Amino acid sequence: MRPTLRQLQYIVAVADTGRFHEAAKRLHVSQPSLSAQIAEVEKQLDVQLIERGRSGALMTPLGAEFVRRAKLILRDVEDLKSSMQVGEGAFAGRIRLGVLPSVGPYLLPPVVTDLHRTYPNLRLIIQEHWASDLDRLVKEGALDCAISTPETHKDLTRELLFEEPLWMCTAPDDPLAGDGAIEVDALKGRELLSVGQSLRLNGTIEKLAEIAGARMSGVFTGTSLDAIRHMSATGAGIAILPAIYAIAEARRDADLVLRPLDHSLARRAVSLVWRPTSPLEPSFRKIAEILQEDARAILGESST
Repeated sequence: MRPTLRQLQYIVAVADTGRFHEAAKRLHVSQPSLSAQIAEVEKQLDVQLIERGRSGALMTPLGAEFVRRAKLILRDVEDLKSSMQVGEGAFAGRIRLGVLPSVGPYLLPPVVTDLHRTYPNLRLIIQEHWASDLDRLVKEGALDCAISTPETHKDLTRELLFEEPLWMCTAPDDPLAGDGAIEVDALKGRELLSVGQSLRLNGTIEKLAEIAGARMSGVFTGTSLDAIRHMSATGAGIAILPAIYAIAEARRDADLVLRPLDHSLARRAVSLVWRPTSPLEPSFRKIAEILQEDARAILGESST
């Protein structure tokens, strides 16, 4: 047998109050019943958790570790209960959200504000990871949901948030600097800067390079979108950037020229993904609505 949640509550209450009768009073049970349940846990585990004496109840070293872990379990159970409190227009609890580094800093600030305003009892815990790590963490249960590229998450339920165009980024003195959309054929013979193998975006850039007759830079490989943006400003090559990043960051840089690429492959889809078995799906759908609305507002700037 394993300790029940109620037994965990009994032991934590004794640790917090230092007395059996105070713990029983807090939990609205009789002291004999509480004492018997704690003794049953000690018997099951074959350890002494509590040192009983006239001055009160003291936790043994193993008892202190038991209480530490029990509090984590009870906290997670309470968070789960809160996350199920989905009512008309409101929900509460904790949701662990993963997000791509190339999306999070540019999409989430307005989203977090809107979520807090609409659902003040929702606690959003955000972690940045690469797409492959997001997939693993969601499947393992370490994350509840993630904002990522849907192609990476074949076995997860997903809700499309937005599709964004990819933009070409060059120095102002580059021959391709100009206004308006540009055909990918114009990239022929040019070097495209890579964001490394960790980003799925790099695979799309490689396909565009093949179609255009361009080549991936074998010298300069950036570790982030910021890195290849700065390299592009020095004339080291052409950076291909997602619109949501370009609007938020690169467009403000006077040392760069940005032009949207005119090709059906020069786009990136971003979705909210979660486990098909997750009972939190109603909450995810509500979050997706806000993400979609804020993404439309941000990406609408690309035409201005």
